[in-house]
Amino acid sequence: MSVARDPGSAPQRIVVRDVPPRVCFALEQAGVHPLLARLLAARGVRDAADLDDGLQQLLPPAALQGAEAAGALLADAIDAGRRICIVADYDCDGATACAVAIRGLVALGAVRDRLAYVVPDRARHGYGLTPAIVELARAHRPDVLMTVDNGIASVEGVAHAKALGMQVLVTDHHLPALHEGRVLLPQADVIVNPNQPGCGFQSKALAGVGVMFYVLLAARAELRRRGRFGAQQQPRLDALLDLVALGTVADVVRLDANNRRLVAQGLRRIRAGRMQPGIAALLAVARREPARATAFDFGFALGPRLNAAGRLADMTLGIECLLTDDAQRAAELAAQLDAINRERREVEDGMREQAEATLAMLSDAAALPPALALFDEGFHEGVVGIVAGRVKDRLHRPSFVFARGADGHLKGSGRSIPGFHLRDALDLVAKRHPGLLLRFGGHAMAAGATIAAGHFDAFAAALVQVAGEWLDAATLTRTVRTDGSLPVEWFNAETALLLDAQVWGQGFEAPLFLDEVQVLQQRLVGEKHLKLRLRVQGGSPREAIWFGRVDPLPERAQLAYRLALDEWNGQSRVQMVVQAMAG
Repeated sequence: MSVARDPGSAPQRIVVRDVPPRVCFALEQAGVHPLLARLLAARGVRDAADLDDGLQQLLPPAALQGAEAAGALLADAIDAGRRICIVADYDCDGATACAVAIRGLVALGAVRDRLAYVVPDRARHGYGLTPAIVELARAHRPDVLMTVDNGIASVEGVAHAKALGMQVLVTDHHLPALHEGRVLLPQADVIVNPNQPGCGFQSKALAGVGVMFYVLLAARAELRRRGRFGAQQQPRLDALLDLVALGTVADVVRLDANNRRLVAQGLRRIRAGRMQPGIAALLAVARREPARATAFDFGFALGPRLNAAGRLADMTLGIECLLTDDAQRAAELAAQLDAINRERREVEDGMREQAEATLAMLSDAAALPPALALFDEGFHEGVVGIVAGRVKDRLHRPSFVFARGADGHLKGSGRSIPGFHLRDALDLVAKRHPGLLLRFGGHAMAAGATIAAGHFDAFAAALVQVAGEWLDAATLTRTVRTDGSLPVEWFNAETALLLDAQVWGQGFEAPLFLDEVQVLQQRLVGEKHLKLRLRVQGGSPREAIWFGRVDPLPERAQLAYRLALDEWNGQSRVQMVVQAMAG
C-alpha cells in the first residue's frame, strides 16, 4: 500500500487487488485469457458460468415484486385500447426508460396514438410525479398513468392521479420516502421497484430503464398466456437492449452480474450495427465507431449529451431522438443535443472555477471539513450535480452544490464517497432540524435537497456535523484500487482491444495497472494535460498522458494507469492513461 497526495487534491492510498489463485486458475482452465482471468477473479467472478451473458441467464421477471401485476395491468390496457401516459424523468435513465416503454408497448400491440409522455421541466416542476405533473399529463386524457425512473416517493402526486380516476403504475428504482423513520409508499395500483420493502429481487441495482424492460417482459408473458401470440411469434423486446444498456451505464448504477448482461447484450447489438437511429446519431456526433462501442462511450459520450437536454433545455429533445425511426430526424436532434452539451460544458466550467475559488482557502485537505456545501448566486440549477461530483472527486468529501431555483428556494444536488450514505444523512439532518429540508431524496451516493434561501449555513453546518460523526481519517482518504503490474508482453493493442470488449463500470471497475516507470520526457499539452514518454521494466519507451495534471513528475515514479488506443492520422497505438501516482 502506498499513500500519495496530488497538489490540490485529497490524500489517497494505492492498493493492489487480491486475486484468489484457485479461481484465477479455474478461469484460465476454462479458456479465459490469463490476464482477463486475473482481472475477473479480483472483481468477484468465481466461475466461468458467471461470464455467460446470454439472455437466458437474466434474472426472471417473476422474481421482481409487482412485475407480474404490472404486466397484467398493461395487458388489460392494451387489450381495451386504453390511453397510457408515461411520466418520465429528465435524465438519461429517464429518457431511455421512456423510449423503451413506448417502443415496447407498441411492439406488444398498443396503438401509438394512445400513448403519450410528459417530462418535468427541472426548473419549473422539479423532480417526480407531483400534482402539477399529473395536471400536465391530464391533457392527454390518460386512463393509465405510468412513471418511469420516478414515483416511489410521489405520495401526493399518485393520490392526485387516483382522485382523478386514473390507474397508476409506478416503475422506479430509487429508495422510498421516509416519514418519522418509517417507509412511506404511494397508494398506486401497482409498484415495481427492486428497492421497495419486501422485494426479493437479487439485483437491487437495476436502473429505471432496467425496471421498465422487466415490466415489458412480464407484460409480454401475460399477453402470451392470453393467446395474443405464440412463443415463436412473440415480439422481440431484445431490440430495446441498446437503450437499456445506455441508460444503465449513464445512471452509474452498480454493474452486478445481471446489469452486466443487460449492458453486454446492448453493446453486442450496437457493434453489429443493430440499434435505434437515435443511438446511431448520438454515436456519430460523438465521433464514436459503433463497431467499437464500449460502456465508456455510454457514460462519457452519449449519456452527457442526453443529460444536457434535461439540464439546460427540454428532455423532450432527447426522448424524441431515441423514439424517431427517421435517421435524418435523429441526426438533426443529435446535433441539437451536441450543441446543448457544449453549452453545458461552458456553464459547468464557469461554475467549477467559482467553486475552486471558494475552496482555495481550504486547499490543504487536512483543513477541510468532512463534508462540503457550496452556494453561489451565479450557479446554474441544471449542472449542480455535475459540479458536486467534480468537487467530490477532487477532494474526496461528500459534497453538495446549491443554486437558486425559480421559486426562490435553493435546489441542491449532492455526491458522496464510500462509507457515507447520503440519503440517510439527509434523513438524519431532517430529524435533527425539523423544517430545514423542504424536500429531499436519493441514493447512497447521490441525493437532492431543497432548502429555504436563508437556511444554507444551517444546512451546511448540519451536514458537516453528521459527516464528522460518521467519517474517520481512513474513510476520508481516497483508495485507488489497482490490478498490479502489467506484464510487458501484454502491453499491446490486442490487449487494449480485449479489455475494451468487456463490460466495465460502477462496482466492476475498468482495469488499472500499477508499474514503476522512468520518466524520459514530459511536456504540457493544451495547457492542462501532461504528455509523457516513459520506460517500464527496462522495456521500450511508451507514450502516456495524464489528463488534468500540470505538475511535473519526478525522474522515477510509481504510476497507476489504464490502457487505451490512441487514434492519430489513421494509425492506432496503445498508450498509458495515467490516473494516479504513489508516493
